[in-house]
Amino acid sequence: MRPINDADRKVANIHTDAFDPFVYPDGLALGDGVLQLDSDIPLGTGFHVYKMPAGMTTRGHRHNGHEQFLILEGELHESDGRVLKAGDLVFYRDGSEHNSYTPNGCLLAVHIAGPEFSVE
Repeated sequence: MRPINDADRKVANIHTDAFDPFVYPDGLALGDGVLQLDSDIPLGTGFHVYKMPAGMTTRGHRHNGHEQFLILEGELHESDGRVLKAGDLVFYRDGSEHNSYTPNGCLLAVHIAGPEFSVE
């Protein structure tokens, strides 16, 4: 087996590396951030780690493809009243709509197929 070329591997640490600010297509930024190694796809799609600051509420959105996430730290309060906590693995089907609020901040490992559509 050949050694992996440095150009073929990226490594980041969720505790020490900088997260890129997430900015909606209309320019709105809410303070959330994304740590994503695949720079060939739009920020916040594919596999990434997503960080929400305490008190943040996401915009209402519709999923463009399935979304799956694992809550690593904190908790999320979903728009339907469901409270999700660290260790919860969540799946949303393509076309589902929701928004999320975090009282104390939240860190999630996410896979999402494509950019979301705003429903606000």
